Order: sequence, then C-alpha cells, then structure tokens
Amino acid sequence: MRLLLQRVLEAKVEVEGTLVGAIGRGLLVFFCAEAEDREEIVPRLAGKVARLRIFEDATGRMNLSLADVGGAALVVSQFTLAADIRRGNRPDFAQAAPPARAECLYRLFCAELARQGLSVATGRFAARMRVHLVNDGPVTIWVDSRVLGKLHAG
Repeated sequence: MRLLLQRVLEAKVEVEGTLVGAIGRGLLVFFCAEAEDREEIVPRLAGKVARLRIFEDATGRMNLSLADVGGAALVVSQFTLAADIRRGNRPDFAQAAPPARAECLYRLFCAELARQGLSVATGRFAARMRVHLVNDGPVTIWVDSRVLGKLHAG
C-alpha cells in the first residue's frame, strides 16, 4: 500500500457537487492499494499513521501524533499513487490492485483507523472527486508498506 499523508487545518471531498467527507485539523490520507498487498499489514499501517508524530507541540517541535492532538483523518482512494513512469510518457497503473480488492483494503484501512480511536471521514471509492485542503506547514509524508514491512514493529 502507498499512502500520501498531508497535515491539514481542514479538508473536504465533493462528488458531483455534493460534500461526502470533511475534517478539521488532521491528516488527509491518499490511499493506494497495490496488487501484492495483503490484509495483514493494514493494522500496522493504520497504527503507524495514528502514532506518527508530525504535529507540533507547545514548543513548535513535531512531537505529537494525530491521536495526541485529537485530529481526524480524511481517507481518499487514489490508485494513481501506483503510477509507474519509467517507460514512455503515459503512466502505467498495472501495479494497482484490481478495483474490488482495492476497495476491500481501503475499507479495512478506514475501519482500522477508527479502531485506533480516530475520527475518520472518507471520499467515495472509484468516484471522480474534488479534494479541497488547507495544508498545515506544509507537511507531506510518503508511506510505503513495503518499507514499513522491513522495519521493526512499533
């Protein structure tokens, strides 16, 4: 799985002019499931997102997690994070999980974030969405579960 995390003051998602998800302070999480991804990594990945210390403490140092600040997560599916641009000028998305599998992993990830005690809003899977956000920092973090799988637990 690939995630792109953006620390935000607020974010929202609209589909065909209708608001489908919105948060205040927290993380906008762009989520991509890849073909080889398995359910077993989801709890660890969600835990890492919940505990990642990228919010500022009273001294201005990034020392607090999403859970620490009582922030929310807006999770938006985005298969384009699987883009392979090594050949030619048209991205290849062959590494993205098939839609049914990707949706299952997406929903599992959102449920696991909620189980971690976070408030979770979502976009609409496979819809054409308009994402609005106010970056905070900006702070943008790339998370790849293949790298996470090689790290020690925690």
